Amino acid sequence: MAVHIRLSRIGAKKRPFYRILVADHRSPNSGRFLENIGTYDPTSDPAEFAIDADRLSYWRSKGAQPSATLDRLIKRQARVAAAEAK
Repeated sequence: MAVHIRLSRIGAKKRPFYRILVADHRSPNSGRFLENIGTYDPTSDPAEFAIDADRLSYWRSKGAQPSATLDRLIKRQARVAAAEAK
């Protein structure tokens, strides 16, 4: 079973809000999922990105692949955290 980590939109029209889900690659985008590991709110200023890092590393160790968009968001979050640490 190929597992992907991806975004699932749950927001209203013109008000996007996303859940970060771990799901089988065959499941529909708003369908069954294995675990909800975070949220992403692009409408707030700055955009709010919350993810459970322990669960993310667990699923990656099991072979789960993040989507391209989610991978970009994770890398951006790491850069922001590194800049705040300085």
